Formats: sequence, C-alpha cells, structure tokens
Amino acid sequence: MFSVALIGPDGAGKSTISRALLESALFPFKVIYMGDNIEASNFALPTSRLVGYFQRRRRDRNAERSRTEGKLSGTSGRRKMSLGQMLWAAGRLVNFLAEEWYRQLLSWIYQAQGYIVLYDRHFLFDFSLDGVDSDVWAFERRLHRWILTRLYPRPSLVIYLDAPADVLFAGKGEKTPKELENRRQAFIRRGTQVRNFVRVDGTQPLNKVCAEVCKLIAEYSGRPSTSSAFASL
Repeated sequence: MFSVALIGPDGAGKSTISRALLESALFPFKVIYMGDNIEASNFALPTSRLVGYFQRRRRDRNAERSRTEGKLSGTSGRRKMSLGQMLWAAGRLVNFLAEEWYRQLLSWIYQAQGYIVLYDRHFLFDFSLDGVDSDVWAFERRLHRWILTRLYPRPSLVIYLDAPADVLFAGKGEKTPKELENRRQAFIRRGTQVRNFVRVDGTQPLNKVCAEVCKLIAEYSGRPSTSSAFASL
C-alpha cells in the first residue's frame, strides 16, 4: 500500500501535475483531492457541501454587516463569540474531521485494491502550518491542528513542489510575495517533521517535474521506474 502527497503553495502546479500523472497511466493511480476547497474536491461528504454553502452565505452577511457598521461607527471592531458562533465552530470542526477521515478511508480502500493514491494537497499541510496567516490560534483551530499532527495518517511519500515567491506571485497573484514566502517557509519547516519529505523544483518544465516525481515514486514504492516515459514530452 502506497500513497504520495503533492504539496506546495498556490500556483506550484499540484493539480496540473496530478492530472498529467493520472493521464499518463504509468502507474495505477487514483487521485484524491485533500484540500478544503469543496468545489475542487472529487470526493466530499454531502454535509461538507452544505457547510460550504452556509459558509459562503455567512461570509457574505458578515461582509455586509462590516460595511454597515463601518459606515455607522467608523470601525467594525472585534466582538465576543456568541453561543451560536461557538456552536457553528464546533459543528464545522466535527464536519472537517468527518470529511478528512472519509477521504482517508477511500484512500485505504484504493490502496488495498493495488492503486497508488496520489493526494492533490494534504490536510496536514493545509491546516497545521505554523506562522501562516495569523499567530493567534482559535481553540477550534488549535484542536484541529493537534488532531492532524498527532492522529491523522501520513502519506508514504510527501513531494513538496518548490518555487520562489516571485514566481508563484507571477503565476496567480492571489497573495503578496511576502505571504507566499511565509507559506513556503512554513511548508519546509513542517516537512522536517515528516518522514519521506522530498523537495522538487517546481519551476522546471512539466515533463521534467513529472519524470522526477515518477522516479521518486518508483524509488520509495519499490516499483519499476517509468520516469523516462516523460522524456520525449
């Protein structure tokens, strides 16, 4: 049984490489999206799609409330969490955990059938990076982080697609170069705590990245190497 996670900041090419490897049929792959974007997920619990819907509605209401309060008082301020908000946070955490273990169960089933499961992203790296976005951890997030780092199964191999922050920014431009570099360093720090963590230069041409990934999969899984199949692409 073997699984490999392709991780990296936004714009590193995780989904593109996952599709290329799946279409190559060089190994018996099954791809499972292991991120929190339900719209991008190929597998998800119905409750997760429902939570995603309510999250979007809640985000829109909060944005409208902030605009209104800003006009009235000049500032939105930080409010104490209400009972309803606490219940929402608890329900969201329970659903996160159910969703993560559901996808892990699917992974085990596919691996038992002889597939190499290729993770596009991984929850461990999406939710447990320190020093990213905020240094203040709400109880919900701290508990989620503890469960992921202590209890959630690790991939057999983790491949980090590395690229400089300016390259990532030029590719998508969704975060600032400083934010992208902070996230890049957080990935690397987390990688020191995970076995079989390998960095691959994600700025190489697609065929070279795929060839290197295939070589690593063959090396760590004990299967025959097929990396040369990408050489002519």
